[in-house]
Amino acid sequence: MMQRFTFSENYGKTRFMGIINISSDSFYEQSRCNSTDEVLAKAEKMTREGADFLDLGAESSRPGSKPISEQEEIDKLIPVISSLVKITDIPISVDTYKPIVAKEALKAGAKIINDITGLQKTPEMADVISMFDAGVILMHMQGSPITMQKNPSYKNVVQEVKEFLEESVKISKAAGIFSDQIAIDPGIGFGKNQKHNLEILNKLERFIELGKPVLIGVSRKSFIGNILKLPPEGRLEGSLAASVIGVTKGVSIVRTHDVKETRNAIKITEAIIKGESL
Repeated sequence: MMQRFTFSENYGKTRFMGIINISSDSFYEQSRCNSTDEVLAKAEKMTREGADFLDLGAESSRPGSKPISEQEEIDKLIPVISSLVKITDIPISVDTYKPIVAKEALKAGAKIINDITGLQKTPEMADVISMFDAGVILMHMQGSPITMQKNPSYKNVVQEVKEFLEESVKISKAAGIFSDQIAIDPGIGFGKNQKHNLEILNKLERFIELGKPVLIGVSRKSFIGNILKLPPEGRLEGSLAASVIGVTKGVSIVRTHDVKETRNAIKITEAIIKGESL
């Protein structure tokens, strides 16, 4: 019998999602893993550092990236997932918007599907997730990775992203995905310009209103590089600052390349907010 996944465990405490890229096209070169052994080593390191989830991606979603075939994505993911579930109990998330890939990943032991299209590209994705009693992260993206940064435009970015995510939650529930299996992500850097990204981060409380755990993925992204004039390798401090702001505004899950550093920064943040040592 499949074990039902839920985000409600430890809800109210910030959790950390470690990023593991098995794509050779990821924007942050140091995050790339080129073999199963490298993935296992990174997973073990992130587990020691306090990761609550591990997020695997086989297809790059950086701006301008091109999709790979379903079979290539499956061939990259399944051996890694099969090996990971033997060494860790930490829930594995898979970053995919393809139902066939999601089905194979969940069969192999993944517990969460992180869909950058918010279930609005392929309707059958919601049914696959429901069938496996899995969790889902619903992300907003305007356009597709190959086009999303070509002049993104909104009349009201916060309201439009919020309405998109509301629709994604409705799609999830209609397919039988339970409320406590759903998290939402406003999609920093996905079809947003510098101003859009900063406005979303400044108004994250608007997404908390939807009553679902909010995840942010700000780690080493270009909006930080644009401010600091630094490449991905130099954006750690900026990533920590943005993550701290997110937590002060109610974010529940921080997706990061740097679990130890992010966890330590958030631990101090939470202690200050609560006025006590954690």
